[in-house]
Amino acid sequence: MPVTQIAVSAFYKFVTLQRAAALRLPVLEAARAHGIRGTILLAPEGINGTIAGAPDALAAMMAFLRSHPEFAGLEGRQSLADEMPFGRMKVRLKKEIVTMGVAGVDPTQMVGSYVAPEAWNALISDPDVLVIDTRNGFEVQAGTFSGATDPGTSSFGEFPAFVERALAGQEQRRIAMFCTGGIRCEKATSFMKARGFDKVYHLKGGILGYLAAVPPEQSLWQGNCFVFDAREGLTHGLAIMKPKAD
Repeated sequence: MPVTQIAVSAFYKFVTLQRAAALRLPVLEAARAHGIRGTILLAPEGINGTIAGAPDALAAMMAFLRSHPEFAGLEGRQSLADEMPFGRMKVRLKKEIVTMGVAGVDPTQMVGSYVAPEAWNALISDPDVLVIDTRNGFEVQAGTFSGATDPGTSSFGEFPAFVERALAGQEQRRIAMFCTGGIRCEKATSFMKARGFDKVYHLKGGILGYLAAVPPEQSLWQGNCFVFDAREGLTHGLAIMKPKAD
């Protein structure tokens, strides 16, 4: 690996986190000590972040996070960047690590069925399965799976209204959902199961997991996966999506 390359890790974990406020400063100080930049969100429901740094430094930072009992087993989806994609390091306290705004939604208690990237094509190719992209409109425009439904949302907080409006009466239908790294789908499937949707599935590891595992020649993905950093878009193998020449 060239020494100039930067490693990027996207991660989340739903877990009861009673000491979010107490962890904020230690996490921030550890990140700065390792030269890490990016954003980490801490909330009573867990942790969510994307951070970047030299490969060894990033590995040390992830090990530091996993050293806390609440974050044991924390998985990160790693990719590379040619230069640092973040300007600074932020650790923020939030009410939710992904904002839906619906009280009582708890993915640690109830969630949809995970589908491995290798099994995803077969599921979404079934004409009886409704495939839903849980991301925002501008993300969908950058790339999505062929035939997926776009909820037409501008924020994840609008997803519950989409379910109530567009999916009423389809509680027994098989529904497959996906998002960038999996976090929005965990919460979306938890919300839907609580409202009587029994056959709800979601892509394990999200689009990033699929692009890392499924070869281009077998892929049903179209376009690029928008990411919220300077790279903007990733494609198969989690390579940076290069802009087309004029």
